[in-house]
Amino acid sequence: MDEGGSRIRRRVSLPKRNRPSLGCIFVGPTAAELEPGDEGKEEEEMVAENRRRKTAGVLRVEVQPLLLSDSPECLILGGGGTNPDLLRRMPIDRGVGDQHNDSEEDMFGDYDSFTENSFIAQVDDLEQKYMQLPEHKKHATDFATENLYSESIKNKLSITTIGNLTELQTDKHTENQSGYEGVTVEPGADLLYDVPSSQAIYFENLQNSSNDLGNCSMKERDWKSSSHNTVNEELPHNCIEQRQQNDEDSSKVRISSDMNRRKSIKDHLKSAMTGNAKAQTPIFSRSKQLKDTLLSEEINVAKKTIESSSNDLGPFYSLPSKVRDLYAQFKGIEKLYEWQHTCLTLNSVQERKNLIYSLPTSGGKTLVAEILMLQELLCCRKDVLMILPYVAIVQEKLHMIGEGSRGATLEMTLAKILYTSKTTQIIGMSATLNNVEDLQKFLQAEYYTSQFRPVELKEYLKINDTIYEIDSKAENGMTFSRLLNFKYSDTLKKMDPDHLVALVTEVIPNYSCLVFCPSKKNCENVAEMICKFLSKEYLKHKEKEKCEVIKNLKNIGNGNLCPVLKRTIPFGVAYHHSGLTSDERKLLEEAYSTGVLCLFTCTSTLAAGINLPARRVILRAPYVAKEFLKRNQYKQMIGRAGRAGIDTTGESILILQEKDKQQVLELITRPLENCYSHLVQEFTKGIQTLFLSLIGLKIATNLDDIYHFMNGTFFGVQQKILLKEKSLWEITVESLRYLTEKGLLQKDTICKSEEEVQHNFHVTKLGRASFKGTIDLAYCDILYRDLKKGLEGLVLESLLHLIYLTTPYDLISQCNPDWMIYFRQFSQLSPAEQNVAAILGVSESFLGKKASGQAIRKKVDKDVVNRLYLSFVLYTLLKETNIWTVSEKFNMPRGYIQNLLTGAASFSSCVLHFCEELEEFWVYRALLVELTKKLTYCVKAELIPLMEVTGVLEGRAKQLYSAGYKSLMHLANANPEVLIRTIDHLSRRQAKQIVASAKMLLHEKAEALQEEVEELLRLPSDFPGAVASSTDKA
Repeated sequence: MDEGGSRIRRRVSLPKRNRPSLGCIFVGPTAAELEPGDEGKEEEEMVAENRRRKTAGVLRVEVQPLLLSDSPECLILGGGGTNPDLLRRMPIDRGVGDQHNDSEEDMFGDYDSFTENSFIAQVDDLEQKYMQLPEHKKHATDFATENLYSESIKNKLSITTIGNLTELQTDKHTENQSGYEGVTVEPGADLLYDVPSSQAIYFENLQNSSNDLGNCSMKERDWKSSSHNTVNEELPHNCIEQRQQNDEDSSKVRISSDMNRRKSIKDHLKSAMTGNAKAQTPIFSRSKQLKDTLLSEEINVAKKTIESSSNDLGPFYSLPSKVRDLYAQFKGIEKLYEWQHTCLTLNSVQERKNLIYSLPTSGGKTLVAEILMLQELLCCRKDVLMILPYVAIVQEKLHMIGEGSRGATLEMTLAKILYTSKTTQIIGMSATLNNVEDLQKFLQAEYYTSQFRPVELKEYLKINDTIYEIDSKAENGMTFSRLLNFKYSDTLKKMDPDHLVALVTEVIPNYSCLVFCPSKKNCENVAEMICKFLSKEYLKHKEKEKCEVIKNLKNIGNGNLCPVLKRTIPFGVAYHHSGLTSDERKLLEEAYSTGVLCLFTCTSTLAAGINLPARRVILRAPYVAKEFLKRNQYKQMIGRAGRAGIDTTGESILILQEKDKQQVLELITRPLENCYSHLVQEFTKGIQTLFLSLIGLKIATNLDDIYHFMNGTFFGVQQKILLKEKSLWEITVESLRYLTEKGLLQKDTICKSEEEVQHNFHVTKLGRASFKGTIDLAYCDILYRDLKKGLEGLVLESLLHLIYLTTPYDLISQCNPDWMIYFRQFSQLSPAEQNVAAILGVSESFLGKKASGQAIRKKVDKDVVNRLYLSFVLYTLLKETNIWTVSEKFNMPRGYIQNLLTGAASFSSCVLHFCEELEEFWVYRALLVELTKKLTYCVKAELIPLMEVTGVLEGRAKQLYSAGYKSLMHLANANPEVLIRTIDHLSRRQAKQIVASAKMLLHEKAEALQEEVEELLRLPSDFPGAVASSTDKA
């Protein structure tokens, strides 16, 4: 039960509703997976193996410490303006994605089109068959069983497939099997041996529906039959003889097949079930058949290539021409830029050396990354890890190594990979690099750069009503361009002193425009101000589409709509900042990308990687909040203008006052800022956390090895610049001493000789708990103390006390309570809930005095008071499950509340892992499992099982529950066609995805229970007399 419980907890710690639909899946390891410890090593490896797929997953890293015992073969850093379209179309680890594209020929658009019917699938099968040859015997069992099972499923279901390709696959498969012992299967009665009953019923229904379609597709089958014959004639004669031989051996195979089936059935059921969701319309168009038939020659070429152990599968940078065709079809990319071709054909890329490449924003860096990932995934069959920062990458990318705690975390991750793996290739991309020599030395990488930009970008400055063009050749860095010609009324002059309306109306509604504002409130004010002075003609532009946007915003807000957006969207204008919920931002971004919205007023965070280009970018002021603009930030913002394939030109206009003129002229001429390591500055999140993980992961456990590791970090490269008073050795010794004194490490001194002494370190129980829980070391003492105090009088009559214990410490400093609201909320608590506040030292009289502005004599811990206030917000949210009402109640931005909820869910999971390592906190384990679920989904308890399914958010879960689909079993056995008729606004594609995902989850849970049963029934290895009896038998 312990093992099973552990697995459930691990699932809880990763919210399933946020699974990305990316082929190179970007994931971060959970805290529990970070260390292959002595006790949990077998379980960790089993979990990791179960989650690994044929097609490598890539992980979305918010960059957590990396599981280095299983390093990826390729690491790609960067992705500002990352093109999500290609990535979201690739198959994902857990089934179908959230995005929708109904093209049957889209390799990335549907899971089964990638794994069963496409050219890539044929190559996949051929390579697997190659792996079955005697010299690859150690890998053959799993591959053979997988292919046989997949083939048998196809035969059983009678799914119409492309004749010549299927036959080629079957016959060649049989040929390769003959050289391998026990790899034939009789597609007979026990085909559904391990299939859940719901699937067996589904297969039988599908068989009937396939038979009903027989008459409709007779001509098509005749055509396929001739194709079968043609391919059979081309195949060697020994294939037929070998197939006969395999039939004779089938009885022997079933025994070994049964043993191997459990290893492969999980992967294949996932693929097959996704296919089943589509299989109700199994007839392909004749044009598709003809087109895929033309690929048979290419398959033969690929077969020869695979058998020659080459990584070159085709003419498109070692990729099949099908990939090139898909880029042309879906992205309109017929030919790569010259720099892209040069970069992809560099010797360093061909030889899999580490590489850094840097170009201006919109130069096409992401496409190169995509091709490199596809090469690694499809040709080399290696894993790929793509690292993105919290705010999508652009100015950060590699440059984010110099960005506070995020930079320290990225540096630690890269340093561990470089230290532990000599075969992993690291590729870094960035638009903003200056001291690249330091990064090259750190990453042991070659460097490629180009100033190429596909669309010309013109930079302007605006002072009063005059616009100047930035010109590096001019004496003062700028030349006169034009005067603004716009008739301003006195009212407009007063309301719009910066002439924003004039600048904006030159572009919208036919082209897009971004206006960067210093603050969130300024974004909303500017959006409203502009709309007040736009003519009524703007209301007519895409009027129906804008009404649809407003309707969708109301739906995701449960009938609520921001009054500012309600006034601005009809004009095609909206604001964009962190005060919006993630669903609102996503919806508005889609509307902007499709041209429904033509103007965004936004904060600088939009520049940091969200691919929202514009014809014109306007900087409202040379400030971000109260800080003057940095060169990197400026380049990032103006880089949004004039994106390739969308605009023919791009322009940026920076509005400034006369007083800022000199600073701005320095800004536009100075070089980019250097990036420096923050490993030591970010003490608790940097060097201390690094040393704890190095010792916990057993990467380096003695002083000499740790010092050697530090010399290989970015900080080690820059130590002469960064260290003035102390040496790197002294900092290393001091940090280890601090961790030892804090009780996180224990030092063992080993005397190797009279003169030589070695200092070894190992993590203590508290250190392991902090490490496993990824707790910021600045808070691990406080957390331990709070949990210990909680044991003395844990109030379980409500969730408030538990919520307080899982409210993130790092959000406390950002909290400024509204004392009247605080007092009012406290007054509405039950006596038991008020007792929680009393235990924590916050009294009603204290809050009453703060609310009335009276002086407070008694000293109260400010951090406790602020943390309890945030706990009130979370507690109210869990009770009401509506961000809008809680936002109004506490007068907080709904985006902030959503971030608070996400942070609390994550921290609750961390606290759970922390408690798992400390026996004294056993009582918290079961409690925190349930609380983490509640915080993760934030819905009524009955909706949580439905929310675990991919593509089901709160609104959809409510619809399904109301329609009678109240459990995972209900969804797994649902008919997609019935769902479409029952649930409003549900597309066929979404319905199929929901059913397929539910089946996968159901099978996973059944498999986990089956494994637990087998473990219980297995004879213990230490059973008395077991050794003796085995000796007697021998």
